[in-house]
Amino acid sequence: MKEGEMSELFYVVPVEEHERVVCAAYAKRGFTANESKQAARLAAAATKHGIRTHNAIKAIHLDDLFGSTVGGCVPGVAVQRLETRFDATEVWDGKKKLGQAVAWEAIERCIELAEIHGSGTVSVDNAFHYLWGGGYVMEAAKRGYIAVTNCTASLAEVVPFGGVFPTLGTNPHSWGFPTTDAVGFPIVIDWATSVIAMGRVQQFQREGKQLPPNAAVDKDGNPTTDPHAAVSLMPFGAHKGYGLALMNEVIAAFIGGSIPTIRSRQQVDGEKQGCNFFFQVLHPEALSAGLFAKHRSQIENVKIVIEDILGHGNDSCLLPGQLEAQFAARSEEAGGLLFSEVEVDALNEIAIEAGTQGFEKQVLKNVSVV
Repeated sequence: MKEGEMSELFYVVPVEEHERVVCAAYAKRGFTANESKQAARLAAAATKHGIRTHNAIKAIHLDDLFGSTVGGCVPGVAVQRLETRFDATEVWDGKKKLGQAVAWEAIERCIELAEIHGSGTVSVDNAFHYLWGGGYVMEAAKRGYIAVTNCTASLAEVVPFGGVFPTLGTNPHSWGFPTTDAVGFPIVIDWATSVIAMGRVQQFQREGKQLPPNAAVDKDGNPTTDPHAAVSLMPFGAHKGYGLALMNEVIAAFIGGSIPTIRSRQQVDGEKQGCNFFFQVLHPEALSAGLFAKHRSQIENVKIVIEDILGHGNDSCLLPGQLEAQFAARSEEAGGLLFSEVEVDALNEIAIEAGTQGFEKQVLKNVSVV
């Protein structure tokens, strides 16, 4: 450990045990076995890669607030694939099906279309939030494809640049690139368009930590670092994050999305509630001009471009997805998924509610992570 670095204690939860608890929680809510497994799959992927804001705790909390308990998500429903005249594009009516199950199916379908047409696009109306978009594009990138997804959020909780009232979602963007052969892991650019995600606010509430400056505002619209006082979020990069968040809402409007603030309050007659998804996968061969300098192959060209960016004294710079890859390596070395003590407590509460056995902290292996 380097001087000044702090370590954090994590408990190691076996992947199978994590899946058992998560599946039990979703089954208790009426979801099918497949839906439950797809939810557990995404939660495990997020936890494995250190995305603690979108783990199973967040997923269950989201369902409790906006999902199956209040009709925002419908267990067991089938997605409807709508008619379209475009061969490489599909439009789905999500029917408020569990977002993770829809998203995994959508990225698989995009890959199938990309293999045929060079690119594949799936847009989804009437969706329920899919949580960590990076997990889906990372899966495609690991299999050799370029992938992008964005979605509107479950709540309008971000104040637009220069405004005072939240009219935007956190509206994440996620890109994945097949760079494992070049750098050892997929480059994954994944962010909410707010300074922080609301899941981070909830995490800091649990852990008693303060928010970074200029990340959130209180009920009166004043900046606050108190996670318990934060009610709305601010876009990152001022007008730049605002523009990206706006992009999601406009794409959703083309798909079928309704007024964003409807998602934050009671239904308005004639308007729609729910999220919208956009997925696109590109086959790298479909982009290649084949005119690489010095007769390099495509992947050799990608590698040398990245090496140049990180050279010239920039050797200590990180690539997007590098920290996630490092955390995943720690998880694999530990032999399971890493949770803090308060997260294990939260998982045990979920287990009790689901009527299944939780985790005894005294018998779980624990590790320290810098």
